[in-house]
Amino acid sequence: MRVLHTMIRVGDLKRSIDFYTRVMGMTLLRTSENPEYQYSLAFVGYGDESTSSVIELTYNWGTEKYDHGTAFGHIAIGVDNVAKMCEDVRQAGGRVTREAGPVKGGKTIIAFVEDPDGYKIELIQNSQATKALGN
Repeated sequence: MRVLHTMIRVGDLKRSIDFYTRVMGMTLLRTSENPEYQYSLAFVGYGDESTSSVIELTYNWGTEKYDHGTAFGHIAIGVDNVAKMCEDVRQAGGRVTREAGPVKGGKTIIAFVEDPDGYKIELIQNSQATKALGN
């Protein structure tokens, strides 16, 4: 078994595809439209869906904003250099909400960025990504 995808609802599919591909460096893998039920999907990721987990961006036609509630936390992405990725995101017009530095109470280097719909994305130093965050 493996995780296939994580779905998030977005208010502007084109804007979200631009963010995840241009700012975060993912590839647009596929899209689909469902006129009968009035939604569009886009799948983005760093690798093919047959071997990698991806993100499903769901746009429900006519819905521009969602209440995220308090249950969802963030998407985590391993990067080679967290500080450089923060600068790259900023240069591409993205929003860094927590600069690169050690996690509170630990040594793992992390940062947070935010997508256009307000979803948090945690950047974790690849060399530390599979270790416990407290290490």
